[in-house]
Amino acid sequence: MCINLFKKRIPAGIFMLLLVIVAMVFIFAVSDKQTLESEYRHVFSRSYQILVPVTPENVTFAGEVVPQDLFYVRESLEREILACTYMHSSTILMFKRAYRWFPLIEPILKKNGIPDDFKYIAVAESNFANVVSPSGAEGFWQFMKPTAQKYDLEVTDEVDERYHVEKATEAACRYFKDSYRNFGSWTLVAASYNRGMDGIAKALLNQKVQTYYDLYLNDETARYIYRIIASKLVYTKPVQYGFYLRASDFYPPIPTYVITVDTSINDLPQFALDHGINYRILRELNPWLKKYTLINKFRKQYGLVFPQEGYIYTDTLRKDLPVSKTFFHDTLRINQIR
Repeated sequence: MCINLFKKRIPAGIFMLLLVIVAMVFIFAVSDKQTLESEYRHVFSRSYQILVPVTPENVTFAGEVVPQDLFYVRESLEREILACTYMHSSTILMFKRAYRWFPLIEPILKKNGIPDDFKYIAVAESNFANVVSPSGAEGFWQFMKPTAQKYDLEVTDEVDERYHVEKATEAACRYFKDSYRNFGSWTLVAASYNRGMDGIAKALLNQKVQTYYDLYLNDETARYIYRIIASKLVYTKPVQYGFYLRASDFYPPIPTYVITVDTSINDLPQFALDHGINYRILRELNPWLKKYTLINKFRKQYGLVFPQEGYIYTDTLRKDLPVSKTFFHDTLRINQIR
């Protein structure tokens, strides 16, 4: 009806011209949209690239060869390398935190005769976060309460030494040595840290095999060793896996000193203030403290860690960081690679 009235008022030639113009506008609009979509997809495919990370041919854990000639070993290791490479936030946090904590953990492992590769167990267990597992394991080394107490860690309402990094690392070393006496293989020792010594021993007996790589295990323990190895590979060769890190990206160790006490502290917030910090900082540096008090009935010696003067600020901590060619690549180098 409307079109007929419109046609009666406008000559046929002009009407046809208007239709052509409208049609052309519509065609160009559609064409333009398609062109933009095509260009967008081209830019996306050109800019966003996912590559398969390298899996080295010769890999060891704690000096023991990883037998990649077994197809399931090779594929399991590749799975964890992929996860470590492409779980960017978690892996970057590993780098950041390890720079602070490895210097503390490494000498304890060495003193106890534990292979250096075992520091990556702390990465696999907690990624250096004081987390609590669904089963109740806690701290960097994820000790269950009974195991922690067996290895002389104090776990009470006020004190939980699973969160004391040095003491928990010492306890882990005692576990590792006990386990090595049972198995004579560092790979089985590491697996037992996840499954338990009894669990690994029973699996070896039931399946009539002698090595970790011949065992059929639950998914968590089956992935455990490969997750540790993947962390080691990515950490030791970050650029090979696409991680370019500057000195300023890391969390440096905090210079500290220790105040030893052998009496009760009835007000830890005030104790902190009396020594120039607040309760928040006291808990950050002493996460094994659980409450506002430290009741010490048996005159046990506790070492409370305090920051050296001026070393709670980021700029102060990072200003003297050394630059290591292994890890740190400045912006110029990154741009040259790209």
